[in-house]
Amino acid sequence: METQAPTASFTHIPNRRPATDEERWIAMENPVFGKVFTDHMARASWREGEGWSDRRIVPLAPIPMHPGAAVLHYAQQVFEGLKAYRHEDGSIWLFRPEANAARLAASARRMALPEVSEADFIAALEGLIAADQNWVPGSPGTSLYLRPLLIATEPSLLVQPASDVDFVVTASPVGAYMSNGDAGVSIWVSTGFHRANAGGTGDVKTAGNYAASMLPQKEAKDHGCQQVLFLDAREDRYVEELGGMNLVAVRADGSVLTPRLTGTILPGVTRDSILTLLRDQGRTVEERDIELAELLQGIEEGEIVELFACGTAAVVTPIGRLVSDGFDVALPALEGESVAEAMLTQLTDIQYGRADDPHGWMRQVVEAPESRED
Repeated sequence: METQAPTASFTHIPNRRPATDEERWIAMENPVFGKVFTDHMARASWREGEGWSDRRIVPLAPIPMHPGAAVLHYAQQVFEGLKAYRHEDGSIWLFRPEANAARLAASARRMALPEVSEADFIAALEGLIAADQNWVPGSPGTSLYLRPLLIATEPSLLVQPASDVDFVVTASPVGAYMSNGDAGVSIWVSTGFHRANAGGTGDVKTAGNYAASMLPQKEAKDHGCQQVLFLDAREDRYVEELGGMNLVAVRADGSVLTPRLTGTILPGVTRDSILTLLRDQGRTVEERDIELAELLQGIEEGEIVELFACGTAAVVTPIGRLVSDGFDVALPALEGESVAEAMLTQLTDIQYGRADDPHGWMRQVVEAPESRED
C-alpha cells in the first residue's frame, strides 16, 4: 500500500518509478523549453454542485478523457505559466504566485469555468515543487516552469459550460526560451490576421488565443522572423502584443511607452513587474494606444531607440527589427547597457535572490538544505 503524506491540502502519492539520477541529469542538461517534464503533477477535480475535491500530487501520467470531453470540442480551458527559482543556498522560491492565481481566476470567470482559490493554487504549486525539488535546476538562467491548467472534462456536445472540470499542474525544467542574439530578434508585424477582438478573450490566458497565432507565426518564420506582433482587430492600426509577450518601447529621453490594457491584451505579470521597476527608477511610463505608423516613424527619426518584449517564458527579449510587406525597419545599435538588458538583470537578480526584493514578490517554497532539521 502506498504511503500518502499530506502536502499542504494536496495528498502526495509518490511516483513508484521516478527518473533515476542519471536520467534526470541527462534530461536537465540542455532542456528544450516545455519538452521535459518532472516525475509528478498536481490534480484536483470539480463537479457542479459539489465543488473541488480529490486534491493530490500524483505520478505524471496521461489524463484519461472521453472523446466527447467539452475541452476537445469547444476549447473551454484556461492556463497559467510561472517559474520556481533555485537560489545560491539551494532554497527554492516562486515569483508572484498570487498574481498568477488572480489571473487564472479571472480567466476562469470569462470562460465559465470554476475558480481555483489562491490557497489551492499555491498549495498545488508548493506540493508539486516539494515532490520534485530535485528537478529544479540551479545553473545560471535556468528554472522550473510551472503550467497550471483548467480543462472542461464533461463528456457532452452541448454548447454550454461543463459540469466536470479538472485542475492540473505540470512542471518542466527550462533554460532560455529563445536566443536573442546581439542585434535582438526580428518581429513580423501581422496585417489581416488578429489575435483577439474587443469583447472576446484577448485578456484571458486561453488556448484559442494561441491557436489563432499559429498561422501568423508560420508566416513570420517564412519571412525570417522569430515572433509576430499583432495589431488591433478593429482598425488594423494600433500595436497590441506579440504571440505570447507584451511590447515595451523606450524613447531617446529615457521614458517608456507600452500599449494600454484594452481587454484585448493579456495583462502580463512580467509586464507589470517591469513597469513597476521602471517607475521605481523615476522613469516616465506611459500606457496608451500606439499606432504602428507612430512607432515606425519614431524609430526612423531616432525618437524611439529601443523595443523589447517581456513575458514569463523569455523574461525580456530585445527586438532588433520590425518587418512586414511594406517595411523593414531596424532598431539602432545602442552604446552601453540597454534598458532591456538592465531590466533583465534587475528582475532576474530579484528572482534568483541576488538582490533585495523591495516589493515582496518572492515566496519561499523549499528551505536551504542547511536550514532544514536533521
